[in-house]
Amino acid sequence: MYAVLKEIRKPVLVTLTLLFLCGAAYPLLLTGLGQIIFPDQANGSLVEINGRAVGSKLVGQDFTDARFMKCRPSAVSYNTYTQEDKRNGSYAGVASGSQNFGPANPALVKRVEADIAAFLSKNAAAGEKDLPADLFTASGSGLEPYISPASAAIQIPALAEATGLPEEYLKGVVREHTQGKLLGVFGEETVNVLMVNLDIARKLGLPGSPE
Repeated sequence: MYAVLKEIRKPVLVTLTLLFLCGAAYPLLLTGLGQIIFPDQANGSLVEINGRAVGSKLVGQDFTDARFMKCRPSAVSYNTYTQEDKRNGSYAGVASGSQNFGPANPALVKRVEADIAAFLSKNAAAGEKDLPADLFTASGSGLEPYISPASAAIQIPALAEATGLPEEYLKGVVREHTQGKLLGVFGEETVNVLMVNLDIARKLGLPGSPE
């Protein structure tokens, strides 16, 4: 019996040590460093207005009000839900993903054509040949918070008409929330739709907007 206990002593100790290091010490260390060095990112990059979270800089939203800039389409509908949805169980929880339709898939073609028609009905000044592709294609995650500067610019005339704000002001808001390429080389310039819309809400003095 003593020999058996002696044989299993080392693997048990190794297991307990690794369990402590990998299951407790390492996660706690990284969580602590994240909260100290990158507190905003570690907490989801939430945007709070008057003490209430209105969104995240890293997650898109479905803006339907004509006074607000539109984001990219989403295969998961940006996980929008109401408190009633949550109470009755119809909200399935946070998810991400895409439909993975190929460019020749009839379902994708039909959806894009419908989105283009809907966009042109509200943005008469936009020419069909000049439409930015990202405004009608969903991202791989379905949660993309950014659009291209071209997709933002093409919406400005309709936004100016719906809000009564000058186009130059709206262009300035877009410039303020345009993020350049990483290190000036990698990726593309992007516009954060949520931050643009919060500035519009502030300028219009809408209830719950930033002061």
